[in-house]
Amino acid sequence: MNEWYPANELRDDDTLHERAEELYEVPNASEDENGIVECPVLFLRDMLVFPHMVSPIFVTQGHNLLSIQEAQFNDQTLISLVQKDANINEPSPDDFLPIGVEVAAGRLLTLSDGNNSALIQGRRRVKIIEFTQYQPFCIVKAQVIDEHVESTNQIEALMRTTRRLFESCVQLDRSLPDEAYLFSLNIREPGWLVDMVATAISLPFPQRQKLLVTLEPATRLRLINRLLADELDVLKLEEEIQHKVQNEVDRSQREYYLREQLKAIQTELGEGDIWTSELNELREKITAKGLPEEGKQRALKEIERLTQMPPMSPEVAIIRTYVEWMLDLPWGEKTEDNLDVNHASQILERDHYGLQRAKDRILEYIAVRSLQPKVLRQPILCFVGPPGTGKTSLGQSIAEALGRKFVRVSLGGVRDEAEIRGHRRTYIGSMPGRILQTMKRAGTINPLFMLDEIDKLGNDYRGDPSSALLEVLDPEQNNTFSDHYLEIPYDLSNVMFITTANNPAMIPSPLLDRMEMIDFVGYIEEDKLAIAEKYLTPRQLVESGLDEADIHFHETSIRKIIREYTYEAGVRNLEREIGRVCRKIARMKSENKDIPHRITPNIIEKFLGPPQFFVNEAEREDEVGVATAIAWTENGGDIMPIEIVLMDGKGNLQITGQIGDVMQESVQAALSYIKARAKVFGIKKDRFESTDIHLHVPEGAVPKDGPSAGITIATALLSAFTNRRVHHEIGMTGEITLRGHVLPIGGVREKVLAAHRAGLKRVILPDKNQKDVVDIPKKVLTDMELTFIHNMDDVIDIVLYEAPIKKEKSPAP
Repeated sequence: MNEWYPANELRDDDTLHERAEELYEVPNASEDENGIVECPVLFLRDMLVFPHMVSPIFVTQGHNLLSIQEAQFNDQTLISLVQKDANINEPSPDDFLPIGVEVAAGRLLTLSDGNNSALIQGRRRVKIIEFTQYQPFCIVKAQVIDEHVESTNQIEALMRTTRRLFESCVQLDRSLPDEAYLFSLNIREPGWLVDMVATAISLPFPQRQKLLVTLEPATRLRLINRLLADELDVLKLEEEIQHKVQNEVDRSQREYYLREQLKAIQTELGEGDIWTSELNELREKITAKGLPEEGKQRALKEIERLTQMPPMSPEVAIIRTYVEWMLDLPWGEKTEDNLDVNHASQILERDHYGLQRAKDRILEYIAVRSLQPKVLRQPILCFVGPPGTGKTSLGQSIAEALGRKFVRVSLGGVRDEAEIRGHRRTYIGSMPGRILQTMKRAGTINPLFMLDEIDKLGNDYRGDPSSALLEVLDPEQNNTFSDHYLEIPYDLSNVMFITTANNPAMIPSPLLDRMEMIDFVGYIEEDKLAIAEKYLTPRQLVESGLDEADIHFHETSIRKIIREYTYEAGVRNLEREIGRVCRKIARMKSENKDIPHRITPNIIEKFLGPPQFFVNEAEREDEVGVATAIAWTENGGDIMPIEIVLMDGKGNLQITGQIGDVMQESVQAALSYIKARAKVFGIKKDRFESTDIHLHVPEGAVPKDGPSAGITIATALLSAFTNRRVHHEIGMTGEITLRGHVLPIGGVREKVLAAHRAGLKRVILPDKNQKDVVDIPKKVLTDMELTFIHNMDDVIDIVLYEAPIKKEKSPAP
């Protein structure tokens, strides 16, 4: 089946009138006694021709061309069949409307592209009966439909309504000539009137098909009236919009005319146009800035908008601020990386003590870049650790080692997604998000960008900032970062992002997956001592105006500050206390008093007052019902005695010491384990029903939770029920199951260091935690014995004495 195309042009040597006259010379097809005609078929797709109407068509090689040539040769008409669905490329007879139109075709004209053009005129509606020939062209039999009806009052009223609505449409639609309405006044047949109006106005093709197959004239009139009413509503709306636009255009033209007059006056006075000069200056800056093509076109488009506005228009400030933001952002400016590994290593060692894993990762990155300079993928690191362990300051040292600008954004308390992505320009006072604001401050496309406190992001009805950071921290996406204010992609792929966090559990999993975690564990006492001697004390002496050669802090003095005046995993408070001592010495010096040159522990207590903290020490003697647990805290670790007291009662269990839900479950599991093995331990079953148990963990103001005290609780309970003493120099940690298995725990390094600090001689750990021993300093491993166990039986054999102690008899009355 060949396609047809509407003809939009005619040959220059033919006029439409001459070609239309030829159509009227073609007679209608002859009918038999049943009103049936047989004619070649003209297939139409995406168009139709109503009776009495004329339309041009394009004709390509195939069935349609042969049908027209056959009809012209025999001086006969054709029958046009309209395809129901224009998307079907090879339709069958059932894919055409059952109602066709007998048409007359004018002579064919050959166009420059090899196709043909012809005019066709609709004659009569016909009902398709059957196809009688398919090759080389199609022929159908059809029955002519008589559309003549007697005029009635209803028909007349409908026709008047149609003419009135059509008149309104002609008045509003400039594409319709006035002659169209005059022509409709001369039509007396209702069917003809509908066909003429349907051809004149723009109707959707499905509605035109519906009008073609609707045979009853009154029904067809009602349908065209509904369609005319809808078209009239649209035209009225277009007229209203056009009127508003025209008024705005007239006002703009008037302002433009006045501005041009003002320019001419300024030129005559030799003043020039300041507004135009500013816009030209902005254009020059945009051209010289080196923006990417999309950004450059966007900025120039905004400048063109400015030229069309009066200088005092409120929108001028919004557009100008946007253009200035684009000019202030770095698009190609960058600093050269210093890829000398030895240089970087010296800077990192100069500024920071320890933190070996973080230093190694940075040096590895520099080494890779020095061997493969074209590697563009930047590492995205997350420094995780307690406050004061050097996360932020290490980022500054890394930037210095690489020779990059250092910029920092604190994310603590950020709850609005717009803080990251910015606000859209539809809002008053909108501006880019913190990412682009910080890039503007950096002035280069490759700074070291630190996102501080990423674990303290919030979310509420204004969006989730952590979700917005997914694009920023994804190397596969951040080369086209989208800010709501800028609305064009911005490349962040050259930025080295480093984030910091205290608690990784508060970071959403998708965000955590995009970052390489580097743990900053708490400093042990020896680390703090070295940091104080190498960094903190010299810095505080200089800041206090003291000479380092005159003042010397004794090692025992620093240890006293660490143990009795600070309680932290980092060194922030340690430096603060050292600073207090230095300031008091500086005051004495300014008052011309004798100052101490050697700072001893006694001077520390004199300057800082009574000790603020007391180190939890191990129990001094073996006791029944008291076992020592070891806990992890944000400040490193601490020991935690578990106390059990048994009393006559009804089998109640009381737990005190501000213990969390998980730890309470550990108590229940430990008690169930002992009850289940009461016979093995020599405990009578009825004793549990007649004994009340009170479990207490001292320092009740401090919340405690977690499963790692399970074996300690079980040991203390068993000691109380069997009256066997517990070795006071042994600390333990591990989760217990109902079957007595000991499961691994976390924070081994901090717990072992806390035990060492408290003076314990032996620590019991789950067997599966042997892998964590590599993180423990050798000095600690030398001073202490670590024992790894599989189940609770091993713990009992090590911790509890074999024979129960004898109870003292009450004196006789």
